[in-house]
Parts: sequence; structure tokens; C-alpha cells
Amino acid sequence: MIHEDRIELNERFIHIFGLLEGRGEIVKNDRNGKGVGDLAEKILGNRGYGHIVRAFLKGDNKRVIDYHQAQKLCDLYNINENYLLRGQGEPFGMTLETMRQEQSTNQILNGNILFTSKAAFAGSAVDVGRSEELEYFSVPGLEGSGLVAFPIDGNSMEPVIMDGDIIICREMSSLNEIRDNDMYAIKNEGSLWVKYVKKVKDGQGRIIKLNLISANYLEHDPFEIDVNQYTRLYKVNSRINQIQR
Repeated sequence: MIHEDRIELNERFIHIFGLLEGRGEIVKNDRNGKGVGDLAEKILGNRGYGHIVRAFLKGDNKRVIDYHQAQKLCDLYNINENYLLRGQGEPFGMTLETMRQEQSTNQILNGNILFTSKAAFAGSAVDVGRSEELEYFSVPGLEGSGLVAFPIDGNSMEPVIMDGDIIICREMSSLNEIRDNDMYAIKNEGSLWVKYVKKVKDGQGRIIKLNLISANYLEHDPFEIDVNQYTRLYKVNSRINQIQR
């Protein structure tokens, strides 16, 4: 017997699926990366499981999406986890794009840098309902919109960035703008790292991976991640030493 919470989760999935269709991010019969088979590969691990996704969409409670699959969907399409997993808030929450739009008005009174948590930034959503509840501040010499700040936890970038420091970063518009050995915040499939970055290219010069390197290399080995259309990089502009909030 399927529990009621899973049935409700699946109902929210059906609603989200319809919204993604309306935005053009999913096209049921598409064969160029947006079809049901492509979605199945991303959240179920097999392109041939498109029939399972279609079973979820029937809503007859015989087959429903699970929480692990729903989490993957959130990471892929920047969906508000609180909405899909717990039924709280709006489907797409307050995305970074919306935050940038809000900054143009908020920066006049509150500053131009959005302060958020590392977890919220990793998921590209801040679980608030009104823009006035967001926290903004300003730093002399850092102007313009699109700036985001969050605190660091861990020692992987010591002594350059210490545990508890706050970094301020700005999104890069393209992976091709990356400069090897510069420091970036890297957001990929729901994870967030702050590292020195080196590009890894294929034989045709396309960036296919990123080599992530810690300043504290004695304790933290470098590692590589695959990049895709959802990978986002943010150039670290500055840091603020540990402060009391």
C-alpha cells in the first residue's frame, strides 16, 4: 500500500511536470534532450524508463515517484524543495533570477548583495514568500546586481578562506569565461563547492569537466566533476572575515 504522503508527493510532481511543459523545459515527444526518456535517464538512471515516468503522470496511485527521484528533479530544474518534497511555498520559490530582479529596487535602501545560506544557494531557492524578507547589504567598491554572499563551512580553502568567513560572488554567464586557477563557487546537481578551478576539455576544445582544487591540498585532494547545462559558476570577488551576526 502506498502511503498518503507519497501520493501527495506524486500529485505535486504531476503539477510541476505541467509547469515545466508550459515553460518548454520538458517536451513529451522530444528527441533532443527534453523528452520523457531524457527525464527518465536523469531521475531514474535509465532512458528506457520513460514508461515509468508516464505511469507517475497517470495519477492512479499504482506507481508514484519517490523522494530520492523528486530530489533529483528539484536539482535539475531549480524547483523549490520545500514545495515538491513537503508541500510548502511555491513551486519555483524565489529563484536567483527573481532575486536579481528584486535587487534593482532593494539595493537603493538595503544594499546590492543578497545574503543567503550555503544550502539555499546550492538549491537556487530561498524559502521566503516576499522580497522584503530577503537580507541585503553593501560593501564599498562592489557595485551592480547579481551579487550573492554566503558563509563558508569547513577548512578546505584555508588559509585563503577560513571556516566561518563570508564570500561574495557573481555568476559567470558562460563556462568559457572561466580562467584557470581562479577561485569560484561551483553549483552542480544540488552540490556547492568553493575551489580553484581548471578546465578539462575534449579533443574538440569543449569544456567537459572541471578540476576542483582546494587551497588546503594537504587534507583535501583535487577531484573532477562533469559539467552539463545546469552547471553554474560564480566568480569569488571578495571575502569577509568571521563576523558576529
